[in-house]
Amino acid sequence: MNDFKNHPHAGETLLGVDFGLKVTGLALYKVGIDPIISTYGRILYQSNEQVIKEIQDIISMEAPDGIILGVPYFTDGKPSEMTRRVLEFAKRLVASINIPLFTQDESLSTFEAEERMKNDPKYNFAVDPKKIDEVAATIIIEEALQQGTKLPRYNG
Repeated sequence: MNDFKNHPHAGETLLGVDFGLKVTGLALYKVGIDPIISTYGRILYQSNEQVIKEIQDIISMEAPDGIILGVPYFTDGKPSEMTRRVLEFAKRLVASINIPLFTQDESLSTFEAEERMKNDPKYNFAVDPKKIDEVAATIIIEEALQQGTKLPRYNG
């Protein structure tokens, strides 16, 4: 994995969010400083408002400089019903926080998370359904930063 020491976001703390209608996975990373992107837990979905409230609480505790929200698309780049739901959530989230929100195509992030778990002794070389969304959130941060440019801010 790239260490991102020379990335335009170096020194910033970013919160990765893999939004879901059952579970929202979270990851946290101090760009170019932390050795790895860390899983941060999960939020069991009850409503958009409840997830936003819990993210606001995390912002209060961890003071990230920005949030990277994964947006799912079909592999051909076309939007799905879930794309619409995540973008609706993004509009609500950006209106309720005072830090930048960035979006990242998260196509296949869950598949990639499963593959990483199967190859990692930390997860006993098996997929842990209670951790999959957190691992997907780390991938969302990683893929956003691998572009090597300043992330474009989401404005709704």
